[in-house]
Amino acid sequence: MKTKSSLVLFSLFVFLAGCTSVNVGGEVQSGRQALLKGNNEAALGYFYGAAQKDPNYVYATGSSPKQGVWSYVGRSEYLTGRFPQARQTLERALSANREEDIARLYLGLTLAREGDRQRGLKEIESGMRGINNFLDYINQAQRYSIGQYWDPGRDIRSAIQSDLAMISGKDLDWQRLTADTEWLGIRMEQESDLARRQEARERPPRSPE
Repeated sequence: MKTKSSLVLFSLFVFLAGCTSVNVGGEVQSGRQALLKGNNEAALGYFYGAAQKDPNYVYATGSSPKQGVWSYVGRSEYLTGRFPQARQTLERALSANREEDIARLYLGLTLAREGDRQRGLKEIESGMRGINNFLDYINQAQRYSIGQYWDPGRDIRSAIQSDLAMISGKDLDWQRLTADTEWLGIRMEQESDLARRQEARERPPRSPE
């Protein structure tokens, strides 16, 4: 009887955990859509709610870079002007995954807004280089068929190279760099959806077995 009861409890736990995961994923997707529409306060509400349910949730679809829920919370905090909170949240996100380049971009922006432009510039540059390397890699790796749909016109990489040249030069325009970096963060989010939809449209239908 004890064994049977344990199995029932375990099955119930697995079922509830699955329901929670689906719910969190739905909240993150709602947050992403709000973010892409510029509804930053609404996005923050969705992301924060998801983080409270599952602080370790990671959004990952296909070849898209993995992004933890705290990265989304931190980015939304930055976009709503909550800079002290954004810095702490983004540092938390990066402590969990040092390769979250979009979170690094926003940490750099946040640091610059708070007056630490030297460190902010370092983080922005590192984030841009990481994104550029990701796009180059995914376009070259044959096992990622979706790679051909990421930045096909090289618009993102061209913008990054232009900003990196400005960073390494003598005339750094912070207003332009801030606008470009914010654009890059949103554009990468858009590109993930665009690449996935384009691949779905062009993928040949499966032959019946």
